[in-house]
Amino acid sequence: MKKIIFVLTIMFTATIANAQSSDKAKALLDEVYNKVQSYDNIFVDFKFDLKNADAGINQETRGDVTLAGNKYMFNYLGSKQIFDGNKVYTIVPENEEVTIEDQSEDENAMTPSKMLTFYQEGHNYAWDILQNIQGRKIQYVKLTPIDSDTEIKSRLLGIDMGTKHIYNLIETGKNGTKTTITVNSFKTDQTLSKTLFTFDEAKYKDEGYFILRN
Repeated sequence: MKKIIFVLTIMFTATIANAQSSDKAKALLDEVYNKVQSYDNIFVDFKFDLKNADAGINQETRGDVTLAGNKYMFNYLGSKQIFDGNKVYTIVPENEEVTIEDQSEDENAMTPSKMLTFYQEGHNYAWDILQNIQGRKIQYVKLTPIDSDTEIKSRLLGIDMGTKHIYNLIETGKNGTKTTITVNSFKTDQTLSKTLFTFDEAKYKDEGYFILRN
């Protein structure tokens, strides 16, 4: 009987600890989200690192994204992507091609417009490790997708405790692929061109681009 009570006590204590961990993590993420939402616009320059030892993949590149509300301009791998709030325009100069399509409806898709807010829905939260990175205190929150069918095993979101901005995201796939996005530069409330999120179809047609509509 004493053993049963002891086991139940441990289980009860663990349950309380897990709940407190989740609440603590959620409170920090809410603070980060509210701060992100307070800005008129955000510019992020980032490093993208993709690794899969079994597949022999080890890639590193850089990109940047400008976000204003749900609109964005995304530069990555020599291509540009614009979302004007209605359509996504992917411009590939190397192929002289533009693809026009609707925004992805996949809840698990990491679109540029959700880059700084994706964690608000669809995850369970847990307080994780605190690291000192070049004098900055980075607190990690572990995000586990609620949807068991997703290809994502877990995500670690690193928060700079000084600024309450996202420092990095480490995503581990069920196939062993690890993707790390690290913020190199984070600027807010910049002066933006009024046409930054506007796609000029006539301009690209004049330049000989093929326009593909999906």
